[in-house]
Amino acid sequence: MRASLSVGAIGVLRMALFLSLTGISSCVLSPPPFEESAWRDQVDRAGRDALHAPHYRDGKFFNPWMPMERAGLWRLVRWKLSRSRAYTEEERTFLPKVRPYLKERILSMPRQDWIAWIGHGTFLMRLDGRYWLTDPMFSERALLPRRVTAPALTARELGEITDEVSVLLSHNHYDHLDVKSIRALPEQTRFYVPLGLKDYVGELHGGPVRELDWWETVDLPGGARLICLPAQHWSRRIGQGLDTSLWASYLLITSEQVISFGGDSGYFVGYKEIGEKFPGITCALLPTTAYHPRWFMHYAHMNSPEVLDAFQDLGAEYLVPTQWGTFHLGDEPPGYPALDLMKTLHERKMDPSRLLIMDIGQIVPLTGKRTAVR
Repeated sequence: MRASLSVGAIGVLRMALFLSLTGISSCVLSPPPFEESAWRDQVDRAGRDALHAPHYRDGKFFNPWMPMERAGLWRLVRWKLSRSRAYTEEERTFLPKVRPYLKERILSMPRQDWIAWIGHGTFLMRLDGRYWLTDPMFSERALLPRRVTAPALTARELGEITDEVSVLLSHNHYDHLDVKSIRALPEQTRFYVPLGLKDYVGELHGGPVRELDWWETVDLPGGARLICLPAQHWSRRIGQGLDTSLWASYLLITSEQVISFGGDSGYFVGYKEIGEKFPGITCALLPTTAYHPRWFMHYAHMNSPEVLDAFQDLGAEYLVPTQWGTFHLGDEPPGYPALDLMKTLHERKMDPSRLLIMDIGQIVPLTGKRTAVR
């Protein structure tokens, strides 16, 4: 059992519960001003050298290229009491399609590389005959928010597909590190986690846990490599202090594929650095959710223009948006980010075939390096 809650953590939880259960989101306050151009100038001025600088001090991790501004609990309260923008009927109701019988379809697949969307940030991949799972979340709730779409696969069904899977965990937020989901994974599950999460995950599951720092590389069987990379985010959960564990993205390099898993992140100079240091990325799985209101979300989450910028910075062949369509986490409706992303792509006159907006339960075969077929 984890250590007992601090008074501060109890206060945050009580406030979150109060705001959630009472549904406080009425037009009480006007949102504070936010200038996209000023924010982008700040991002572009950040030096890349800081991506490789020390990022742990006095028991806490931080982003050395651009420290996160903290405004305490009042900032959260102000968000909940501020006026939200209006959304159209289509934007409010649009959700990803859910394809049934994923387990059966996987078992009937030929022995090739593929990627399947389970929901939110959870993807199952088969690469060079090995199974990989990102941020496993099969539960009904992420602490408080409830799913609006069911996962395409359960942990039990995963165990019927394979008894051995490698898991990439990006950070400790509840929609990415889910206790029930981790406990239910197959016995021979192997975990790769950012610094500070080894003991916590080890208490939940008996499988081996490898803790990684940014820019650390793991050599895998068959000449494959896993590289832990920076992300612009933060960490906290009940029983774990603010920023006492690291957050990360990953690059998985196999004989035929180079997969970027972005975890959860705001837009930052790291995307250009990663794209230049690791050319030839096949698919970039980039987070696309919880970016409204921008004044509150801009540091830790990307909006649609920033997602496309990150995709181009990485030099990836295909973009797979993640985390949309499962939980209502920001002001925007759960399905809104996909519509927004398609609209922004069209406005920029980018090739729509490079954007893979997947259905939940969809399998995308990967037919060779820099080649993906829907």
